[in-house]
Amino acid sequence: MDVDSERLIFAFGLTLLAGLATGVGSGLAFFAKRTNTRILSLALGFSAGVMIYVSLVEIFQKARESLVEPLGARGGHWATVLAFFGGMAFIALIDKCVPSFENPHEIHKTEEMDNPALAARFNRLYRMGIFTALAIAIHNFPEGLATFAAALHDPHLGIAIAVAIAIHNIPEGVAVAIPIFYATGSRRKAFVYSFLSGLSEPLGAVVGYLLLSAFFNEIVFGVVFAGVAGIMVFISFDELLPAAEEYGQHHLSVYGLILGMIVMALSLVMFS
Repeated sequence: MDVDSERLIFAFGLTLLAGLATGVGSGLAFFAKRTNTRILSLALGFSAGVMIYVSLVEIFQKARESLVEPLGARGGHWATVLAFFGGMAFIALIDKCVPSFENPHEIHKTEEMDNPALAARFNRLYRMGIFTALAIAIHNFPEGLATFAAALHDPHLGIAIAVAIAIHNIPEGVAVAIPIFYATGSRRKAFVYSFLSGLSEPLGAVVGYLLLSAFFNEIVFGVVFAGVAGIMVFISFDELLPAAEEYGQHHLSVYGLILGMIVMALSLVMFS
């Protein structure tokens, strides 16, 4: 599969922008007086809807088409299914290896910035700063590969996924900035750590491409794409939807989920 330089630059650029949305989250932690939980709940549900719909309706099908041609109908379908659930297992294993108090997807609100009682709870984060940075990078690494792989194959699809990942990364930036602030007492350091944590996503794209480019063919693409679909579905059910409910109301998260599916469906119909 030949990939031109413009497509590569576009895919890396999208992945970088999605990853650096963590900086938006850390900015919200410092400048917003209160967390608007209703909007955040709706946005997280919307992001989950986009990712679930595009994974099951578009990415899974494209992966199967790529694998059926070289492996046959039965073999291609089996390979797609195995890669899909393999992607889920991969991200679940990564999630399992990240301790909960260091996990960047733990829910936090901007109101915590004014609560001194939380300082002792997050001081451990400073003492384990190097391990925490590594844990965040490992946890977000597959998201970069997911955004990059989608954009590389279909720029329009890549934009939709990048937006969904970026929305997902905003509360992640809040979650990283707050404990770092209490560990160091520095808002600047908290912002920098939060901002830099998003770089693990474009790093995932770079490493993934360097590892795969030498033997990038239809089979490799199909397996990676199916795995990406599994990763995105897992992230939606394990992180986005629980976070949407935690921040707001159950119905708001469901409305956001449905809205995200509708927008993604219309986008695919109108621009495909």
